[in-house]
Amino acid sequence: MLKRMVCAGLLLISMGSKACGQTAPHESAEWKQLFNGKDLTGWRHVGPGSMLVEDGLIETHTRKKCGLLYWTGGKLDNCVIRVVYRLSNDYAGSGIYVEIPIEPNEAEMPVHYGYEVQIDNHPDPGDEYGETGALYGMTKTLAKAWKPGAEWNAMEITLDGPRTIVLLNGVKVTDYTEGDPTPRDDDGRHFARPNEGWFGLQNHQDDHGQGDAVFFKEIAVKPLR
Repeated sequence: MLKRMVCAGLLLISMGSKACGQTAPHESAEWKQLFNGKDLTGWRHVGPGSMLVEDGLIETHTRKKCGLLYWTGGKLDNCVIRVVYRLSNDYAGSGIYVEIPIEPNEAEMPVHYGYEVQIDNHPDPGDEYGETGALYGMTKTLAKAWKPGAEWNAMEITLDGPRTIVLLNGVKVTDYTEGDPTPRDDDGRHFARPNEGWFGLQNHQDDHGQGDAVFFKEIAVKPLR
């Protein structure tokens, strides 16, 4: 079984717990790093643009539409995903895709069939479902916990069966269970997500003409219990 293969050495995760408030679920394993700090071994980019490794950081590079860098090691489930990142400026943006049901072959598919945990400190006016830490287009954040500009942020995404919890810099900003009402129920784009899926990083377009790079220095996973 794929999950057992990962536990044996490929970095897939087996977990199961209920996280409450800002307390992380009980964890019995060490973090497994998915980014080696040197190159993109184990990762694949699809769609426009590219992601490069410079000075030990993954850096986004695109000027047309959106691309996707995903981890090729297999599906993740019942785990905590930790991503440490910073923005090149306050208007840069990206996203973290989870629960993608099939291995991505183009960049837009995860937007509709998985969850995108948003990275956008300044969403468009009136966009209550697009701030950093929200499930894009589906949830409002419970708190504003992002750090501006070039400061490092630590995001932890807990996948606990049908439940998705997002901590940003130690503060719980999202707690969503599949089936809870969302605005996407009425726009034809909401599909039931599986309890496991592929994982990736969005390579976002430059909407503001002032550089839109996002830098990632740590990407790691840990099983629950």
